[in-house]
Amino acid sequence: MPPLNLGNQQPKTPLDAEHAWRATAARAAHTVLFFDFDGTLAPVDDDPTAVQPAPKVLAALEALAPVVQRVAIVSARPVDFLRDHLGGLAGIDLYGLYGLEHSHSGGETVTEPAALPWVPTMSELADLARAELPAGTLVEFKRLSVALHWRTAPGLGPQVEQWGRAQAERLGLKVQAGRMVLELKPPVDRDKGLVIGEIVRDAGGAWYFGDDVSDIKAFAALRARAAADPDFFGVCVAVANPETGHEVADAADLTLDSPAALGDFLTRALPHLT
Repeated sequence: MPPLNLGNQQPKTPLDAEHAWRATAARAAHTVLFFDFDGTLAPVDDDPTAVQPAPKVLAALEALAPVVQRVAIVSARPVDFLRDHLGGLAGIDLYGLYGLEHSHSGGETVTEPAALPWVPTMSELADLARAELPAGTLVEFKRLSVALHWRTAPGLGPQVEQWGRAQAERLGLKVQAGRMVLELKPPVDRDKGLVIGEIVRDAGGAWYFGDDVSDIKAFAALRARAAADPDFFGVCVAVANPETGHEVADAADLTLDSPAALGDFLTRALPHLT
């Protein structure tokens, strides 16, 4: 993994978090902080509708938002879900469904026009999944995507994956694998890496916090930005988990133990930035 770009300075190996926050402080007004939601801001739950942000996370985001250029949540969840679960935080940009939806600082939700014609297909797919997949599979319909979960029945994973990939091929859909979940989505060119790449074009720095394989594309976007601009400062942070944590950690600069640890980590960062 290439070393993190610190301008004319070279970081310690492994990266020292306090050193990274101090480097960020020098360009805080031009830095974007990106966060995944599930497994990063909030612990994963057997019931995906029941998750809540970890302690200290919301307070830390609220304190960080006025200090940096932007705070953005980039998630597989719909924007409305993120808005409800972030307690109405002001000044936070929300990118839902891997960027198929977005809302800036509490504004209206905007949907990628190319995805809208796929809503009926997704609804029909969700109905078919409920009818054909075995008990223990949780079918999550998100309007523009369908997520097939098997967390409460791990043995169903191969069967659910095979069914989902066959349906994706039949319908011409994209597939996103995750932590005991397979998500089917429209063949629209939007993902976390593209979202982050667009946002950081004019930024002086960025941190991305994520826990799943889809977040590796976001890490790659920060690497690409740093490779193109020696003054850009990027930090990739993995949140550990038993399913995809090793793969994500290998692609990151820093690793945190859990969403709860993230809350503490951000709280400790505040004195460096304010």
